[in-house]
Amino acid sequence: MTSRPPAGTVPAGGTPVLSLRDAGPAEAAAVLRRLELTVRRRLDGLLQGNHLGLVPGPGGEPGESREYHPGDDVRRMDWPVTARTTVPHVRQTIADRELETWVVVDLSPSLDFGTARCEKRDLAVAAVAAIAHLTGRGGNRIGALLTTGESLHRFPARSGRAHTTTLLTKLALTPRSTRGRRGDLANALEGLRRPPRRRGFAVVVSDFLGDSAATPDWERPMRALAMRHDVLAVEVVDPVELGLPAVGLLTLVDPESGRLLEVQTGKKQLRESYAKAATDQRAEIAAALRRAGAAHLQLRTDQDWLVDMVRFVAARRRGASGGALR
Repeated sequence: MTSRPPAGTVPAGGTPVLSLRDAGPAEAAAVLRRLELTVRRRLDGLLQGNHLGLVPGPGGEPGESREYHPGDDVRRMDWPVTARTTVPHVRQTIADRELETWVVVDLSPSLDFGTARCEKRDLAVAAVAAIAHLTGRGGNRIGALLTTGESLHRFPARSGRAHTTTLLTKLALTPRSTRGRRGDLANALEGLRRPPRRRGFAVVVSDFLGDSAATPDWERPMRALAMRHDVLAVEVVDPVELGLPAVGLLTLVDPESGRLLEVQTGKKQLRESYAKAATDQRAEIAAALRRAGAAHLQLRTDQDWLVDMVRFVAARRRGASGGALR
């Protein structure tokens, strides 16, 4: 594993790297303050104007109709107006002014890995901080379920900056699980579904790695969750998970099973086979998320994650406003 820059350093043209490995309460608080300033500076004004969520959904009180634009949800077609005008129209909805957001954060041992700017665990915390900033205004509430593979922690949904700061601090200081523990994302999703909650926004932050079965164990509970809530899946990826570097003999460790495997990365055929298998795996994850009805955002430890998030939100707003980004 390559060395990472110290916490708070700024890669060329990128968002500051914020590492929380072995951080104490005081250091974690300082890192989170810098992260908050970075997020606010880059995201302020992004959602000003109409009260739109990150993933516009079909729920809410019916509003006015407007002409159909490519990319609009056909389930929102206003057929009576379309019949009268002979021009396709869709029915807009009036968003609830108080949004309840729940974040499911996967901090299983597979997230304790990173070869670029930060660990996947650090990127997961940063993603939650950005989500909290984007959805936590105007009396909106945010809560979280945190799974480590060993335990499931629940933080009630509340509003206010103090609650958000406390939530992020507890998330950042969560002890790492011991190796050999499998993650349990499916159980965390079931914990969010029950008891039933009012319709809101659910964000699932994970690498979505697990059994190699055709149907992941988390797909069914996520599909059930998406039937009631707007769901955003944030996939956290490291570049080495997509392709092996040619560095000679390399020892690989599965953090969730403890298995060791030595591979000779100098062989081109092995690297190509690994890259193909990794591509197929990510394609299966993306297909499972589509089947579950979740929006999909991929963040990588070797890219500017905040730029990727801004582009995603801007694209969602553009689709919700009929192609005109306001």
